[in-house]
Amino acid sequence: MSFLIGFLAGFFGGLVGLGGGVIMIPLMVGILRLNQHGAHGTSLVALVFTGISGAIAYGVKGSLDVTAAFLIAATAMVTARAGAHFAHSLPGWKLRRAFGGFLVFASLLMLTKPYLPQIATMDNGWPRIVLFLVTGVIAGFLSGMMGVGGGTIMVPAMVLLAGFGQHTAQGTSLLAMVPAGASGAYTHWKLGNVRTNLLLGLIPGIVIGTYFGGTLAHVLTDNILRLIFAAMLIWIGVRYLMTKKPESSEPRNV
Repeated sequence: MSFLIGFLAGFFGGLVGLGGGVIMIPLMVGILRLNQHGAHGTSLVALVFTGISGAIAYGVKGSLDVTAAFLIAATAMVTARAGAHFAHSLPGWKLRRAFGGFLVFASLLMLTKPYLPQIATMDNGWPRIVLFLVTGVIAGFLSGMMGVGGGTIMVPAMVLLAGFGQHTAQGTSLLAMVPAGASGAYTHWKLGNVRTNLLLGLIPGIVIGTYFGGTLAHVLTDNILRLIFAAMLIWIGVRYLMTKKPESSEPRNV
């Protein structure tokens, strides 16, 4: 079962440039009965391999910006650890709702991008470098806290503000999440939020699924891929917005 969960997460993650945690975490909680903290920590470890496999698939097609990935990862590696500690100490339901609202807003911007060409006119140089570094700060923290790859932040920022094509943004996002995810995953592991026995099935499934998803992504046009990505963000965002305040604290055992 863990292999199938990994494959599904990897396939959709590779297709839309996300780590796949948004697929993996609900399945691990609902089917494997992990608590939220354990699902987040285990997901983040597995997502490192999503990034590796996905970046290779996109890199072979030339859809990768190594410099941008390096700049994003530079700050994301630091804030991912802070996000992991925050997730361990707080329930975070209010932040999940706010994050859901952001995802819906970002998805609407993605859909209207063809009609808003002035958004993606940021010049090369320091403004773009600062954009990537700030993107890494936000994406890294949310990655560590939510157990996701951070592509929900990185891809819209690169497409809407840096003028990247959808394919290049997704490939770059997958590469950046490798060091960022590893930083957050290590912190979760130290905090006891990782089910290592599940990784034996999750990792092979993710590697295979991500490769196929990333390969299929290059068969689709930018507009279709953007539509799929936006639809995925809306679905995820609505789920986050519907997060209920827990009546009691969740147990921390994984």
